[in-house]
Amino acid sequence: MIPEPTVYAVDDDLLTRILLEKIFEAKSLKVETYSSAEEFLATYSPKNCGCLLLDILMPGMDGLELQENLMAQGNQTPIIFLSGSDEVRMAVQALKAGAVDFIEKPIEPNIVLRCVGKALALDQRNRYKQLQCAQIEQRISLLTPRETEVMRWITRGKSNKSIARILDISTRTAEGHRKKVLDKMQADSIVDLVNMVLEVQEF
Repeated sequence: MIPEPTVYAVDDDLLTRILLEKIFEAKSLKVETYSSAEEFLATYSPKNCGCLLLDILMPGMDGLELQENLMAQGNQTPIIFLSGSDEVRMAVQALKAGAVDFIEKPIEPNIVLRCVGKALALDQRNRYKQLQCAQIEQRISLLTPRETEVMRWITRGKSNKSIARILDISTRTAEGHRKKVLDKMQADSIVDLVNMVLEVQEF
């Protein structure tokens, strides 16, 4: 199950943090604010669901440095940058580095909510895909070495007769392995099985 998402806001300006808290709390969105990148990193976990609103220019570690730090940790949480009108070049740099959007200050509540809504939806899709992949990988781990081998050939489009010839087994045995593979993988069809394998890129 995917946990409730949180909007994480990092900005050294107190008034901005208060404004963001009011905007999100008014929409019943869970929000946590931090006054510095260092403070945020002290509690950060890649498992945190939600999105990150990040000021570009801050004392100490700035927004771009924090983004780089998070990417190095395998971060997949969508990042939205907050920038002043004279920081557009830095915002473009942030987008090229993987940020999903940037919002120009002064903050407009409707714009923030729209951008955050898209970022939260993106994070939910990514988390759901990760969950699906984990479930598929768990099913693959239940296969015997022979069943894994059979699945590899099934997903390459080989028939039971071809698999039997390749593995030097009877066609009936190949059919039995094929059925067990579909059952263990909880696949309704060969197409379903192929899509699962492509999802985790195991083969």
